[in-house]
Parts: sequence; structure tokens; C-alpha cells
Amino acid sequence: MNELEYYFNNNPGRLVFKWHHYFEIYDRHFKRFKENEIVVVEIGVFHGGSLQIWKNYFGPKARIFGIDINPRVTELREDNIEIIIGSQSDRSFLRRLRNELPPIDILIDDGGHKMKQQILTFEELFGKIKPDGVYVCEDLSTSYQLGYGGGHKRMGSFIEFSKNLIDKLNAFHSEQKSLQVDGLTRSMDSIHYYDNIVVIEKRSRQKPTLSQTGRPSFEIKPQATEISLALRLLYFLNGILQFLRLPSFKLNR
Repeated sequence: MNELEYYFNNNPGRLVFKWHHYFEIYDRHFKRFKENEIVVVEIGVFHGGSLQIWKNYFGPKARIFGIDINPRVTELREDNIEIIIGSQSDRSFLRRLRNELPPIDILIDDGGHKMKQQILTFEELFGKIKPDGVYVCEDLSTSYQLGYGGGHKRMGSFIEFSKNLIDKLNAFHSEQKSLQVDGLTRSMDSIHYYDNIVVIEKRSRQKPTLSQTGRPSFEIKPQATEISLALRLLYFLNGILQFLRLPSFKLNR
């Protein structure tokens, strides 16, 4: 049992709901920030219990911001915990928030869990996270629930939106014009999917380099000309199949 789970099980403060397996995930990605001067932003305040968890876990140097649509949660302000009122469904609010907040170390989206809300929050605030920061979106189960705008393989769900980020992460290796390197490619270091939660760790990246060292164990023979021609044909066929979104053709060798 880690420190976060212990606090939750012996909670002396405000009400909080958490899936139990989240605590190991939090600790894995957050522990390097403990006792540092950091900025933590959580979308969704509820009764303020999770804000107190972060305050206890990260220590007195952390500044914690809670974002919620309910004006009553302003009563939950305390030392090192600030409350901002607004809707994550409102892109203009999120843009104002981006301009007003200091650079973010950790952003946790635990807000309304609707597809538009999660997508807008990522689009507007991911760039505000520091180059070595962490983004978390909780309760991905709503991407499979019709009442939240989700559904298995449903276009417009957040889970389908996030799958496109995997392509962005790997865009340095793309041979298609439809997948180009951009700011996301250069700023995402890793994407971690867990049950009901996704974590993206940021890091400034350049195009990966490939090299080799050591002596060959076997003779390396040059490719025969007929194989090169076959590979050219394979590339041509697979280019057509890729455009049609059909399975690739494999060359038997």
C-alpha cells in the first residue's frame, strides 16, 4: 500500500471517490514531483477530497488548482489550494484558463467525463503542461457509455481521439503525408494506457537516431536485384492498400 492509498483508506478530510487501482498508477508517475515547487491542476472538484490528497502527497511547496463549474466549491479554498470556476465544455474559458495559469506540472482531467469536455481540455491545456510534465485523463469508461457520448469504436469518443495520439507519437517513422511530425510528436515521450485511465508523459524530442556497433556474427549478403524490384512492387501495392485502408500485402521471402 503506497502513501496515497493509505491516506485514502484513513481519510481525515473531505469526501473523495477513487478507483483503488488508480493509486499505484498515480504513485508511479507522480512520485518524482514530491516535495518540489510544482503546479497541479485538477479538473473536477466535487467535495474537494482529491485536492487534499494531492496537498498531502506533494507537500507544502505544491500549488494546487481545482477547476469546477459549481460556484459553491469556492468554499473549499485553503492554504495551497486555489479554486477557479468555469466549464470545461467552454473552449473560450479553457483558453482564458491557459493564459491565467502558471505552467503546469501535472494536469488531471476528472471533470464531467463527456467526450467533448475531455477532448477540448486536451486540445487547449496539453500545451500548457511543462516539457517534463504529466497529463492524466481519468474514467475512460465513459468512452464506452452512450449516456456520455461514447460507444465501442464510436467516432468522436475520447478513447478513439486518444488512439490517434499513438500515431502522433510515432510520426517520425511515417511514410505517409497523412501523418506528419508536429508539436505533439515533439513533446510526447510516452503514452500509458491502464484500465479506465490514460497517462501521457511529456519530454522534448528530436528525430530518433539509429546506429549499430560490434562485429557481425554472420556474413551480410547484399540484397539481390530481383528482391529490390519485388520490394518496390510491394511498396507500390501497399501504398494503394494503405490509401484504401485495407490490410497490407506481405512478401514471402
